[in-house]
Amino acid sequence: MASARRPISFREFAADPVHWLALGFGSGLAPRAPGTFGTLAAVPLHLLLLQLPWAGHAAVVAVACIGGVSVCGISARRLGVHDHPAIVWDEIAAFLLLALLLPAQGMGWLIAAFLLFRLFDIWKPWPIREMDHRIHGGTGIMLDDLVAALYAWVPLFLASLLIS
Repeated sequence: MASARRPISFREFAADPVHWLALGFGSGLAPRAPGTFGTLAAVPLHLLLLQLPWAGHAAVVAVACIGGVSVCGISARRLGVHDHPAIVWDEIAAFLLLALLLPAQGMGWLIAAFLLFRLFDIWKPWPIREMDHRIHGGTGIMLDDLVAALYAWVPLFLASLLIS
């Protein structure tokens, strides 16, 4: 599978339901910072999921994370590029998990979560970078973002302890 980014036409995106999900409903087609746009696409989804009971919200997030392995893997194979930058379902699912586990609700917490998640997803501290390079397919695409969400959760949790 190639590693260089290749352009994806809107027609190619629109014709494939797997790409609709993997490319974050089109947010991954942003010409710059597609991961950030994908994470932004997760915010209204999170706000919508807040209307569900916690167990329902958690079930949807679990399906997004587990199903994301297949969605991202299939999309990467169809595009012929492992972890193409336009594939942003991993950011969406990981941010939904992080937002679900926030120690408190409110826009301040959500903004802090967004900024920390983007920091760790871009920076890729150990072992995220190794996972990104060594684990291939949908599992590798999803796993590095889920670990970035975990890294973002830790300072949020610690801040909540200091505040309360």
